[in-house]
Amino acid sequence: MVTEEAAGSIENLSFEQALAELETIVRNLEQGNVPLEKSIELYARGEALREKCDKLLKAAEEKVEKIQMNSAGRAVATEALDE
Repeated sequence: MVTEEAAGSIENLSFEQALAELETIVRNLEQGNVPLEKSIELYARGEALREKCDKLLKAAEEKVEKIQMNSAGRAVATEALDE
């Protein structure tokens, strides 16, 4: 399990920071040079990081807007992206 302190540190990460740390964890686990107990801790932190990245991606997706063009091809308005 990820401790509350570790979860708090994840909550403050940007998408790029969380993804970079997740990639490092995956690389370390794939190499298999990590003791079992540490592997379990890394896996739990990796799962928390994955959830953070997923949350940030969904938030960004909600902000994506579709640009409406007028007859001259200029942007005149935006509207929420259709799901």
